[in-house]
Amino acid sequence: MMAIAKSPSKLTLPEINPGIATVLDYLIGKFPQIDAQVWRQRSIDGKLHWHDGTIITSETLYQPKQRVYYYREVDCEPVIPFDETILFEGAEILVAYKPAFLPVTPGGNYVNECLQNRLRMKTGVPTLQAVHRIDRATAGLVMFSVNPETCHLYHQLFASRNVSKIYQAIVRIQADSDEPLSGQQWEVVNRLQPADPRFLMQVVEGAANSHSRMRCLDRLQDTALFELEPVTGKTHQLRVHMQTLGWPILHDRYYPTLQPESADNFDQPLQLLAQQLRFIDPLTQQPETFHCGYTLNLATGLSEKV
Repeated sequence: MMAIAKSPSKLTLPEINPGIATVLDYLIGKFPQIDAQVWRQRSIDGKLHWHDGTIITSETLYQPKQRVYYYREVDCEPVIPFDETILFEGAEILVAYKPAFLPVTPGGNYVNECLQNRLRMKTGVPTLQAVHRIDRATAGLVMFSVNPETCHLYHQLFASRNVSKIYQAIVRIQADSDEPLSGQQWEVVNRLQPADPRFLMQVVEGAANSHSRMRCLDRLQDTALFELEPVTGKTHQLRVHMQTLGWPILHDRYYPTLQPESADNFDQPLQLLAQQLRFIDPLTQQPETFHCGYTLNLATGLSEKV
């Protein structure tokens, strides 16, 4: 069954025309993975429009710096059988717990089955906007802006690295290895860039652009529980950095080896939990601390409520 996004996606047309005549031509070139006929049909069905609601047709001319709205569609959208939890809701922000497997925002095969859309429907706040991201495979805390007028302040908190983030992870180790020991700490500082395929990241030579701190909390046979603190926020940073140390995160389907594409195994979630957020609120100037309410259990390999 075709799934159509309830809320529009948007993009701003570049100031410099890339050499095309119509908005439709730009969209076809911008998204080569979507068949051109799909975009033509969307224009026929009135699913493309400007910021003021004016419909964009197949003949609408390219207009630099104007915002285009469209509705994403997928033939069959997966359903994620786990619930999110709202932990805090105020006038400016909302903080929620996201289960593993649920994306934060629409992408790929997901248009409505994402945390942002679920929360918009649950709260009745259509302007709710995620101010940062965690991987679809990762469980834990995500913060949203409630008020569009102050949204940029909370975006900037994360962009300027003024949010302290604490994660937990269960990793695979060699049972006969002397390390890691409980209480040991490590720091990883290196350069990450996209690999092949581009959704993967790799360590390369050059100026460092990623930094993480790790501390072993406990170990049990061939697994260990870690507390992780990302100083920077590169894609897959903690997953790559733990693999760099030789202790990949349990049930990671990307690192150290990309697994064949398959349906989600809901019985084996990635053992990575975004557990805490700490920051100074840019409006009140008061310190804020949020905890997701879960911890990873080394004995069972599952999340459990604190």
